[in-house]
Amino acid sequence: MNLNATLFAQMIVFFVLWWVVARFVWPPLVKALDERSAKIAEGLAAAQRGKEELALANNEVELELSKARQEGAQRVAEAEKRAQMSADEIRSNAQADAARIIAQAKQDADQQVTRAREALRTEVAVLAVKGAEQILRREVDAKTHGALLDQLKAEL
Repeated sequence: MNLNATLFAQMIVFFVLWWVVARFVWPPLVKALDERSAKIAEGLAAAQRGKEELALANNEVELELSKARQEGAQRVAEAEKRAQMSADEIRSNAQADAARIIAQAKQDADQQVTRAREALRTEVAVLAVKGAEQILRREVDAKTHGALLDQLKAEL
């Protein structure tokens, strides 16, 4: 065996093997690597777009939340204002009713005082006539009696 022949045979096998690998194995391998690289790049781009969309969505959510908070605060303020107005209206109605009831009570009291005075005048007149009758020991006629009572009422 000759070392040169062995070296020459190994070189021929190497180049044949190199040609087979370069022709049949290498292109599918490079194609698979390129496809994987493209998928990874596409995935990274999609992830970046997703991050950007997430950031935009978060900003929109924050804006909507702030609007909702402002609207809620405004509604609460309006409700408090309406409640205050309602309370004021109820208070004024109650005061008006109280004033009306007090006026009615005063009017009723005045009427009762007037009736009591009239009743007292009548009783005093009757008592005065009875007292005078007893003093005089005689009966006064009805006309005179009525006239005396009317005069006594007027004086009292």
